[in-house]
Amino acid sequence: MDTTWILFATPIFLCTLILYYRNRLSLKLKSKHGNQLPLGSLGWPFIGETIDFVSCAYTDRPESFMTKRRTMYGKVFKSHIFGSPTIVSTDADVNKFILQSDAKVFVPSYPKSLMKLMGESSILLINGTLQRRIHGLIGAFFKSQQLKIQITTDMEKYVQESMANWKEDQPIYIQDETKKIAFHVLVKALISLDPGEEMEFLIKHFKEFISGLMSLPISLPGTKLYQSLQAKKKMAKLVRKTIEARRNKGVTEVPKDVVDVLLNDTSEKLTDDLIADNIIDMMIPGEDSVPILMTLATKYLSECPDALQQLTEENIKIKKLKDQLEEPLCWSDYLSLPFTQKIITETLRMGNIINGVMRKALKDVEIKGYIIPQGWCVFANFRSVHLDEKNYDCPYQFNPWRWQEKDMNLNSNNFSPFGGGQRLCPGIDLARLEASIYLHHLVTQFRWYAEEDTIVNFPTVRMKRRMPVLVKRVEI
Repeated sequence: MDTTWILFATPIFLCTLILYYRNRLSLKLKSKHGNQLPLGSLGWPFIGETIDFVSCAYTDRPESFMTKRRTMYGKVFKSHIFGSPTIVSTDADVNKFILQSDAKVFVPSYPKSLMKLMGESSILLINGTLQRRIHGLIGAFFKSQQLKIQITTDMEKYVQESMANWKEDQPIYIQDETKKIAFHVLVKALISLDPGEEMEFLIKHFKEFISGLMSLPISLPGTKLYQSLQAKKKMAKLVRKTIEARRNKGVTEVPKDVVDVLLNDTSEKLTDDLIADNIIDMMIPGEDSVPILMTLATKYLSECPDALQQLTEENIKIKKLKDQLEEPLCWSDYLSLPFTQKIITETLRMGNIINGVMRKALKDVEIKGYIIPQGWCVFANFRSVHLDEKNYDCPYQFNPWRWQEKDMNLNSNNFSPFGGGQRLCPGIDLARLEASIYLHHLVTQFRWYAEEDTIVNFPTVRMKRRMPVLVKRVEI
């Protein structure tokens, strides 16, 4: 009898507690901010709407979480994700305001596991003068002609080495191949490390490091976060060895990599530990964003024969011209190919390599009549803006020709694939350059197709996680 009563009473008690918690929080927010809070739901106590948010991220339409709520509440709505009440913005103007606000208004905010792995000195998390200083130094170096020349040389070398091993009777996993290429190129730009034992050491431990970026925030032996932290320590030790050797050698007038750039600065805040940690954090694009850009470009081209044909013709034309002049393509040649750049732009719009950014409000902030309360997070979602039919006709259709229209502006609020403001990704031009070089060699050397298809010039390839294709070499 007692057991039956407990089983009956427990769920009633829990439901009552949940309803009480939600009603009390709702009344508290209304009393403080009136009707200025955006509409929306805070979901369940403690976990909020995190489970729904994460589960949608693993579907073919990750933006479905946003789309459902935008339909119900508008482009700006409240939620509760990753342990914090959050204002979610799918509004381009609101996103721009968030990105361009300084550190007195918003500071970076990420899931606890990611913040733990990045560390307090990471350029992703620090604010104020030091952040602007590091960002400025790295941004200037990434825009320099000398680095673009180096990136072009290295990218061509590693692309050619990779493609030389592609066999017509074996599947080629595009994402795996582009990861190897991009990681080698980026590490060379960061610490001037060539392929060898140390590079293999970095690759091995870097995979362990990034596997814990979105893990549970529990750092105990055996947990994913603990293993990732240990991997980062091993990598940092190798990078610090490089830094110490450079300090002993002395300052170089013309920096050859990011380590030189940061060591040449006289700020006492740029310690060896800070430089080492940030070098590792800057390796993430070589493992993640740039390879995904190349892989998705391959996928979208496979599904759009007209775009693939026009891209191929453009690249064959410049290749033949350069061959006649007996000159190699330089970095400015790659970046000046108009249709190639439209392919990359459209891939960035559809692929949404950076889904959005999270910030935390340091004070109550009013935007377009909405209040973001002090202490709340705000998620500026780029993907929903890029796939909004009000911003782009047929947004789910790969259409690089849309960027020929006069009203299509790369600097528009509706296009922010690399973020914006003071934290705009400094590697924009380098990502475009690497993708341009990869696409040039791909379309001038190969035709590709799914394993079960007969060989045709421009077939459709089914996208899988690592993009397996069969290739056929062609002579230009």
